[in-house]
Amino acid sequence: MLGLKVEVPRRILGYLLIVFLAASFAGYLFAIGNPGAAMDAVKKLAEQIDPTSDSSFENFVKIFTNNSMVALFMLLSGLFFGLGPWLIMAFNGFMVGLVVRAVQESGELSFPQIILGLVPHGIIEIPAIALAGVSGIIWYREIIKGEGETGERFKRGAVKALKLFALSVLLLLVAAVIEAYVTPRVAGI
Repeated sequence: MLGLKVEVPRRILGYLLIVFLAASFAGYLFAIGNPGAAMDAVKKLAEQIDPTSDSSFENFVKIFTNNSMVALFMLLSGLFFGLGPWLIMAFNGFMVGLVVRAVQESGELSFPQIILGLVPHGIIEIPAIALAGVSGIIWYREIIKGEGETGERFKRGAVKALKLFALSVLLLLVAAVIEAYVTPRVAGI
């Protein structure tokens, strides 16, 4: 089928997701012990992100663009000794845990609303971001451990990585549609 078969290294993907979840838990616990620092971090994060628009389409474009850039960064960071995606997943997980606890502490949303604000799109978005990280890691591994000349290994790794990256971006497109159009209605936000 046009050479589009994509093999996903499930073990790496699974470990990246575990790192995200563990870091989310750590961020949540940190926020419990340091509510002031958590609120300050959330305020700084909110300042960096544009306020949400009343237009679902504008939100969709912003969400998809931002997540695609994160995915690209995950891909490219994998080329740095295969370590970048692990650090990015840990940081993002920590921030999610921190934000969940800070929003919960603020009382603006109930815990079920917070969960409903994350789960519908997050169950696609987080693995898609991790998949982009996997693409960078396998590219790096192909360059280092593959057979043949360096140029051949680089190209072979790039082809494998770009196939996974394309799948990641497609999943991010679906997640952005859900986040912009479905999540606000489901969570009542």
